[in-house]
Amino acid sequence: MADFIPGADLARSLYDEVVAGVIDRPHTACLIGEGSEVQGYDDQRSRDHEWGPRLQLFVADADVDEVSRAVRSMLPPEHRGYPTRWFSLAAGCVSDHLEIMTTQRWMSTRLPAVPTAAPDAAAWLAIPQQHLRQLTAGRVFHDELGELSRLRADYAWYPTDVWRWLLACQWHLIGQALPLRARALETADDRGARVLGGRLTELMLEMAFLQERVYRPYAKWFGRAFAELEAARELGPLIDRILVGQDDDAFAQALLLLGRRHDALSVTDRVGPRMQQFAVGIGDAVRPYPVLNTSEYIEACVASIEDPALRDLPRVGSIDQLTHADDTLITFTDWPAALAERYRAQLSS
Repeated sequence: MADFIPGADLARSLYDEVVAGVIDRPHTACLIGEGSEVQGYDDQRSRDHEWGPRLQLFVADADVDEVSRAVRSMLPPEHRGYPTRWFSLAAGCVSDHLEIMTTQRWMSTRLPAVPTAAPDAAAWLAIPQQHLRQLTAGRVFHDELGELSRLRADYAWYPTDVWRWLLACQWHLIGQALPLRARALETADDRGARVLGGRLTELMLEMAFLQERVYRPYAKWFGRAFAELEAARELGPLIDRILVGQDDDAFAQALLLLGRRHDALSVTDRVGPRMQQFAVGIGDAVRPYPVLNTSEYIEACVASIEDPALRDLPRVGSIDQLTHADDTLITFTDWPAALAERYRAQLSS
């Protein structure tokens, strides 16, 4: 087999050396959507399925058939030592892996949860981050049409109000889990405490993505993508200590770090992180569990939201914060669309 070439580089050379000279119509050429190569994470192992010379070509509807014939008639059996036709799971047979269609059709079939028209807050909350990442990551080799560049710019990050609400929800999730772990430790439920500790580390890593305005990928690439964040330098070693030994000091340091990083965003009023005893919120009950002042961060986030409907929305979170947004859910069901309608109804009530 040919030496490994990163899939994005293979797509670039396929376009430059084979495809570009064949197309005489306005078009967009790119490698986006599914696949580890879109994220830049592919390696030799990736070659065992759905990997090879491939790309997307977007053209006007009237040009699809002609461009398809022209490009496919000139497609060589191999490119850079790799076959240009191999088994396609979608087609159920051996096929090339050139997606030649309109931008609109590709979006509606590959990323149906991502509207091509301007999304409202409800739509934003129902779009899985994995799909937003599939749209905004990857490479664009040529964009004469401009449609894809506009979409990628429009979806580069959440609108500020939506972002503030997501931050509030993430602080809520962290704040809910903290005293549960402490209670488990108090009752000598070591296993339960470890499970909750793992949950808390995941929530803290998710917060790091939100704070750095980076869409997080699904579980396979979650840790690798986190390692690319600025927060990984300080937060990463603390998370490692927690995962190895449920280190209480590391928990506190990680939480305080996230609080300081939130304040540095200047997206809300400054709060100032501190560890304090857990106030149950019923009567005057206070338990000796060290927790972060997450309620103050939630209040700051909510107070900064300009849209009153979004400000009053129960802090249940977006689709990713509500549930596991795996491929079955986000790609093969209409649940994201149904959830958008539920958010919309709640926002208008």
